[in-house]
Parts: sequence; structure tokens; C-alpha cells
Amino acid sequence: MGEMSGFQLGVIGALFLSVASSVSIVICNKALMSNLGFPFATTLTSWHLMVTFCTLHVAQRFNVFESKSVDMKTVMLFGILNGVSIGLLNLSLGFNSIGFYQMTKLAIIPFTVLLETLFLKKQFSQKIKFSLFLLLVGVAIASVTDLQLNFVGTILSLLAIATTCVGQILTNTIQKRLNVTSTQLLYQSAPFQAAILFVSGPVVDQCLTKQNVFAYKYSPIVLAFIILSCIISVSVNFSTFLVIGKTSPVTYQVLGHLKTCLVLAFGYTLLHDPFTERNIIGIMIAILGMGLYSYFCTHENKKKQLGDLSTVSQIKDRETAPLLAGKNMGYEDKESHEVKKATKDSLV
Repeated sequence: MGEMSGFQLGVIGALFLSVASSVSIVICNKALMSNLGFPFATTLTSWHLMVTFCTLHVAQRFNVFESKSVDMKTVMLFGILNGVSIGLLNLSLGFNSIGFYQMTKLAIIPFTVLLETLFLKKQFSQKIKFSLFLLLVGVAIASVTDLQLNFVGTILSLLAIATTCVGQILTNTIQKRLNVTSTQLLYQSAPFQAAILFVSGPVVDQCLTKQNVFAYKYSPIVLAFIILSCIISVSVNFSTFLVIGKTSPVTYQVLGHLKTCLVLAFGYTLLHDPFTERNIIGIMIAILGMGLYSYFCTHENKKKQLGDLSTVSQIKDRETAPLLAGKNMGYEDKESHEVKKATKDSLV
């Protein structure tokens, strides 16, 4: 029971850290890009990952966590895949309207459910599916405005969905099958993610913004916000791997939509962004979906735990039954031997 409550506290802590750090970095990056005119999102992400790796390297040197070697080919492919998915999501945003980009992000949940059902044989109950549907409808109402389609943007969105789903499923699968922690996996894969984005980032950003990141004039306030963004990113990257490892890729995506709702609310409160009745209704429906998803997941996990406990107790009963039978047989043999001996002595 102590281990189970400790695990639940760990999950709650990971979820809180993920929400707090993600909302913080969105607000920081929005100020950096919208207000200060720094548009190089992909290059900024490569700096985030480099700072994350350097921070983890220092932590590992001070024995904050133990480094564990993982198959190099697995980690390299995993890191490259995650780096490519980030680049494709940014390209999708650049080539599509904001509404279509939001639909791309919403499509990640059903695609993840489909992939886990087909390839990992994971079962999702009708209640879970209904709560996810309600969540997606709510977020769509709150955040999706215009839907402008184009061929290149659609292809980029489909590739972004596929790579993101596979990357997040692998984040969970690798941690469990190779018995590595979220910190160990992030430490091993971050250099490869950073490398591919460091090389491709300036090209992607120039394609999207028609500006060169190396020709940009960096003012002290822009540098300060870049440094702040990189510091927050360490927490974002760490909590992402932690949440996916402790829960599931679908739960992480649900959490991502909670962040979307919070960002909309903070944008209205702090930055005075326009906020309509449609936003409010959508956020309320989304929160209802999240609440139902959380309730159904908790209920099903408790049922599963009780089932596992009863299975374990049945196995223990089966294991102890022969031992008890053996002891009883030995006791009965001893008794019959003593009776026979007493009978023999009385005859003599």
C-alpha cells in the first residue's frame, strides 16, 4: 500500500510539474516571439535540448542520478524520430492555418489510441473513448477557428501526427521494456534530438520566416528571455518523459489539452487576448472530458489492481496448498506409525 501511494504521489507531482512548466514556457515564448520579434522556434527548441542535456550531464556528474547505457542504435533512432517530429510540427504550423494546426494536434490522441490498439493490443473501454471524444470536442470548440486546407500542409500534418504518436509510444515502451528511468532515457536521447534540430532548425526557420537566425540582432532583453526559456525547458523536457513513463502517451496528450485551456485562460487574464463565449463553452466541455477521463482511468486502474491482487493471492494459495498437504500427510504417517507400534507392543 505504501508503494502504491508513493507511486500515485509521484504521478501527481509529474503531472503538476508538466502543467506548470509547459504553461510557463508558452507564456515566455509567446512574449519572446510575439512581443520581441524572435520567430525562430525550431532553432530555439534545439537550444532547449542542448541546455537540457548539459544540465543532466552536470547532474549525472554529481551523482544526482545513475547513468544507464542503452542500445546506441535504439537511442539514436528514438532521438532522431523525436527531433523530426518537432520539426514537422513547426512546419505544419507554418504551412497551415492556426485552426488546421490545432486540428492536427487534436488528431494525435485518436491516432495514438489506434496505434496502441493495433500494435500493442491495448484495450480502451467505451467510457474512456467517450471522455476523450468529449475532451477533443471541447478543445476544438475553444481553439479551432479557421480551417484552410492545402496539399503540402496536409502532408506535413499527417507526417507530424505519425512521428509524434510513434515517438510518444516509444517513450513509454522503451522505459518499461529496457527498465530505464525517464531521466536516463532523456539523458541518452537529448544529444541526438538537439543535433538534428541544430542542423535542420535554421533551415526550417528560414523557410518559414524568410529570416536568418544568425543575422538576427540579439538585444539584451531577447537574450534574457532566450535564457529563461532554456531554463524552463529543462523542466518541460524532464516532465514530458516522466509523465509518459509513469502514465501513458494518451494521458500525456490529455494533459497537453489541459495546458491549451490554461494558456487560453492565462492569455485572456495576463495578455488581454480576445475571449468569447465560444472559448468559455469549449473550455468547460474540455474540462468535463478531462474530469471523466481521470475518473474512468482511476476506477479502471483500481479494478485492475484488485484483480492483480486476487490473482497473486490465488497463486500463493495454490503454492501453499501442496506444502500444507505434505505436512498433514507427514503428520498422519507419524500418527499411524505410532498406533501400529502401540498395537504391536500390546500384542507382545
